[in-house]
Amino acid sequence: MHTSVSFPAIKSFRWLSIIRSEIILHWRFNRYDISATVIPGLLFVLAAWHSDQLNWSTLPNLIFWGAIYFWLYCICFCISNQLAGEAEDRLNKPDRPLVQGLVSRQGAFIRWVIAMGLFSLLGWWLGVLEWTLLWQVTLTLHNFGHWARHYWLKNLSMVLGAIAQLAAAWQMVRPLTLEAWTWLLVPAITLLSNASLQDLRDIEGDRMNRRRTMPIVFGEWPTRIFVAIAFILLAVLSHIALFVPTGLSAGTLLLDVLLAALCVVIGGRVLLLRNPHADHVSYMMYTYWYCFVLAAAIVAL
Repeated sequence: MHTSVSFPAIKSFRWLSIIRSEIILHWRFNRYDISATVIPGLLFVLAAWHSDQLNWSTLPNLIFWGAIYFWLYCICFCISNQLAGEAEDRLNKPDRPLVQGLVSRQGAFIRWVIAMGLFSLLGWWLGVLEWTLLWQVTLTLHNFGHWARHYWLKNLSMVLGAIAQLAAAWQMVRPLTLEAWTWLLVPAITLLSNASLQDLRDIEGDRMNRRRTMPIVFGEWPTRIFVAIAFILLAVLSHIALFVPTGLSAGTLLLDVLLAALCVVIGGRVLLLRNPHADHVSYMMYTYWYCFVLAAAIVAL
């Protein structure tokens, strides 16, 4: 007896395969930036929810739409960044989708346009359109307007991106407060100096791409000293500006000490471990600090 698969079943398998391929492709685009985009955004959503009257019935909805919003926040940047930096990625990040040939440049650009449209639509629906547009303008200037070629403009892009990210996270839950602005501006503004850590791991690719990053302009060793000092000062700033005003309970004091220790460890690594792999690990630790300080906001606010 012979069995056969119906034509509708074949079509459904084909659609499932396409969806699966898209999910994997999106993951390949986003995977290195989730700890700096999706996770911090959701943590600040939780901080906004926790600081208001706790309504458990609204939490699943906030997490669901927040996760979609910040995934789009991430994919809009990552696709355009990888389109603009494909040549550099062949040297520094050969496992990225464009370099691996998993998608064509035209296919990536079409996906970017669709993601930007969906991001705008969702930002409007969630009531955070102004922050969505700020990020879209910023990432376009960074990736296609040559802002990424100069260390000051590159770091400024990250500051604006963090403000857009965290302001949207809070505002999709409740109106922004003075306390919320303090907790979002401190980690955002310090990116202007501390984000230069990222450039230490990509010196060869940046030089090939004719970028004027801090290590290339001022030299690697002066940049390492500057970044190490910036992380020590970050520990002091977060203590004074974030934790002292909220009152140092046992919980907030523990978080304060852990964040300060992480800053000291990163600063030490920058000076003592001087190779691209170690610098990548140090930068990932910085993204973890970014997540931890926003997790601390859940407790403190």
